[in-house]
Amino acid sequence: MTTLYVDADACPVKAEAERVAVRLNVPMKLVCNGGLRPPAHPLVELVIVPEGPDAADQWIAARCGTGDVVVTSDLVLADRCLKAGALVIQHDGEILSMANIGGRLATRDLMADLRAADPFRQGGGRPFGKAERSRFLTGLDRAMAQARRAGG
Repeated sequence: MTTLYVDADACPVKAEAERVAVRLNVPMKLVCNGGLRPPAHPLVELVIVPEGPDAADQWIAARCGTGDVVVTSDLVLADRCLKAGALVIQHDGEILSMANIGGRLATRDLMADLRAADPFRQGGGRPFGKAERSRFLTGLDRAMAQARRAGG
């Protein structure tokens, strides 16, 4: 059975993911270190993990598998979930795969090295608005359909 896992700490699309899960009648797990209001819908479970580095990531990676979908912007978690057989979608609606995760991880490492070498190169995230939310919803619908086929 397909489960939707959301790396919920700092996730801007929790409400959108919940709408899709409820519409498709798929269980959803919001995984975080705390600070979120418990969801009202019985299909959506709030999972609070202990404080600590990557505790939510470890919880998700240990449980996801073929037929599941993971929502995260954490590329290391995405890589672990892909290796476990899950589908991964980022907040902007881009679906990650084994074909594109390696390049993404290499770019992430390169940018971390550049920021470490130049403290003034901090950069910032792109703005997140209606267009990104719309792309996320479209991508999540595609990922959920694909995961349900894969999960049987």
